[in-house]
Amino acid sequence: MAKRAPEPEKRPGFFSQIKSLFRFTREVYGWLPWAQIAILVAGILLGLVVGYLIPPFQVWTLVLWAITGLMLGVLGALFLMTRLSTNAMYAKIDGMPGASGHVLSTSLGRNWQSSDTPVGINPKTQEAVYRAVGRGGIVVVGEGARGRLTRLVNEERSKAQRVANGVPVHVFYVGHGDDEVAIADLSKTIKKLPKAINKTTMAAVIRRIDSVSQSVSSLPIPKGIDPTKVRAQRPR
Repeated sequence: MAKRAPEPEKRPGFFSQIKSLFRFTREVYGWLPWAQIAILVAGILLGLVVGYLIPPFQVWTLVLWAITGLMLGVLGALFLMTRLSTNAMYAKIDGMPGASGHVLSTSLGRNWQSSDTPVGINPKTQEAVYRAVGRGGIVVVGEGARGRLTRLVNEERSKAQRVANGVPVHVFYVGHGDDEVAIADLSKTIKKLPKAINKTTMAAVIRRIDSVSQSVSSLPIPKGIDPTKVRAQRPR
């Protein structure tokens, strides 16, 4: 008797995702429900005002405009929740090992290539260095105590300058001190870098760096965070 093919994993439905996103965001922003209610009420009131002012005045027209305002309020409430969910995710992962790698690998877009695996790491302290290559050049990101990151960052910067001569190398340290970049601003800061190389040069730089990069797969990767579990799913 032939074995049954395994049933495909069911994805959570739209409303289930909305519910998860709401719970996740409310953990950081406890005032979210009240703000959403206010947006819904404001939408309904706006619809009623428009329906009352547009002649000729009829009850069914007023009702239709109220429903329209309610729909606009729903969209506004969902938009607010989606925007706040991103900030909530950053607030939860801030300061956790591996946060920089998650941001680099998921938030930079097509013009950059990176990985959530560090290119350098201190096994004892979990300070780590990450790298991204894009149209703005090469970016080296240090995560952890800045003083203990100096050697790792300098090694990665020297390697990049050696194999990609003429390509700008930018160094950022994640944190809240002077000359440091908050995790919430990391992707925006990198995206603002002026374009310095074209796509062909970018691909060549990636190949060169990968060919000389020492694998760190055998080193203990920071276990303090799994950002994919921290971040709530967005509704599809």
